[in-house]
Amino acid sequence: MTGLAVGCAALATLLWLRPRSSPGASPLSPLSIGEPSRSWWALGLLVPAATAAVLPGSTVALVVVAGLALVAVGRLWRRRTVRRQAERESARVLESCEQLAAELGAGQPPGLALQRVAADYPALGPVAEAFVLGADVPSALREAARRPGCGDLRLLAAGWQVAHRTGAGLGVTVEAIATSLRAAAATRRVVDGELASARATARLVALLPFLALAMGSGAGGEPWRFLLATPPGLVCLAGGLALGLAGLWWIEVLTGDPG
Repeated sequence: MTGLAVGCAALATLLWLRPRSSPGASPLSPLSIGEPSRSWWALGLLVPAATAAVLPGSTVALVVVAGLALVAVGRLWRRRTVRRQAERESARVLESCEQLAAELGAGQPPGLALQRVAADYPALGPVAEAFVLGADVPSALREAARRPGCGDLRLLAAGWQVAHRTGAGLGVTVEAIATSLRAAAATRRVVDGELASARATARLVALLPFLALAMGSGAGGEPWRFLLATPPGLVCLAGGLALGLAGLWWIEVLTGDPG
């Protein structure tokens, strides 16, 4: 138990004290996890580290299972939150492209049009500033596209670059991009509507084991005692939680992109 406590405490400390990764670091490098995810993992490791030295082995095992389950639930919730934030950002990008096309179609110069759009959508502020300073606007747009949900700005960057090099009308180009993004957004809404039932079914299936345990307890059995107080039960509990959370994670992977 002492070895487990020391090991968990050491890993938690390493996760919290490890310097932030640089923007160019490879995502496949060791311990390359995001800051919120690192906090969840450190919390999940500190719980068993704090209890391993003073509680019985079965209780420690239960705490470890609960801690890891908490970490997994936190990661799933964060993935869902990031996906929703990306959806909102994607909608803002579409609105900005439509506004920019309207401004250019009304005869406004590109610089003023960008400033007006950036006033409503601050993520494009560096792009408007780059135009004023005479910097590369497509590069600024590609940099802004690194934000989650803003990937469609790469299309605007490509259209701006093509219009600048070929002399084509920028307003017509941006309008065509806005039309394309509008059609893609409509398709995403249809797909999300079709996948909503799959997500709801997965969450319902994940709750069915708890309903079965409640029914077993009501029928005079002792499923909770078996799961929480016996070694075979703890193994079953850990395996069931792992499979259930893996299923929820797999559904999230199949039905949504968090980035």
